[in-house]
Amino acid sequence: MKFDFIDLFAGIGGFRIAFEGVGGECVFSSEWNRFSQETYEANFGETPTGDITSVTSPEIPDHDILMGGFPCQPFSIAGVSKKISLGRKHGFEDKEQGNLFFEIARILRDKRPKAFLLENVKNLATHDKGRTFEVILDTLIGLDYSVFYKIIDAQDYVPQHRERIFIVGFDKRRYPGISFEFPNPPASKPAIKSILEKNPEAKYTLTDKLWKYLQAYAEKHRSNGNGFGFGIIDPEKNTTTRTLSARYHKDGSEILIKQTGKNPRRLTPRECCRLMGFPEGFIIPVSDTQAYRQFGNAVAVPVVRAIARQMVAVLSQAEEQPLEAAAIIATG
Repeated sequence: MKFDFIDLFAGIGGFRIAFEGVGGECVFSSEWNRFSQETYEANFGETPTGDITSVTSPEIPDHDILMGGFPCQPFSIAGVSKKISLGRKHGFEDKEQGNLFFEIARILRDKRPKAFLLENVKNLATHDKGRTFEVILDTLIGLDYSVFYKIIDAQDYVPQHRERIFIVGFDKRRYPGISFEFPNPPASKPAIKSILEKNPEAKYTLTDKLWKYLQAYAEKHRSNGNGFGFGIIDPEKNTTTRTLSARYHKDGSEILIKQTGKNPRRLTPRECCRLMGFPEGFIIPVSDTQAYRQFGNAVAVPVVRAIARQMVAVLSQAEEQPLEAAAIIATG
């Protein structure tokens, strides 16, 4: 099945890679961060449109599927904690990022694509005692979309513990009896060893000063009964890392690789690329700092591809059925 899609809050194109992989064609993309725009342009030959709030609905091409990982920091555990500590608003009260969901709602209302896929952090489901997610669901259902959601851990697809909530919707006016099941995970899991470079540059090995600091920091929190600290991986024993985050550029503490006879090291940008399931030929034109931020904010491509395949299967089946057909279910 051939279909058109738009890539909102596109980042570096993880959604695009996944949906192009199942037959889709991107007709519009939007991303405001200039460094992410640079990476996107290097890989797809086009620079995404900037601020989506300044793009009117008529300027957006008609499309079959809308997708987007709308900004998650207002809802993430780390993001909420940081904003509270700084006395700032979070969730929908974060005027800069929290209300960007309603830009998605606006485009769904005005363009009425056949389907959508949204992604966010796991904490979205429980933020503000569930009220934030209730508003999101009520908004999407109120637009006449059948809505399905699930928290998926990417560790079945990539060697990384990464829980994210995925929200799928189908136009109820077109497909009143439609249903959807998220894909089953693959039979085997990849191991962290499979993504590591054989001879990483020495600059990725922690300095004595930083390694001593991280150990002291971890011990301090351990003595206070907290679980904060670094996460070290032995490639010969461990298969899965902690979650890669946008802060990885600071010290790499959440994912450190054990090395024989020397301090542990952080992942290289190419290893982060692989950890997120991006293709080997993906171009990284930016600095290490920006690359770490970009991959930490990205989607796990194989997870999105599996969901995309399910969505396309459901849509293909729905297009072949009369409107009064019974529920259409795709299983995987």
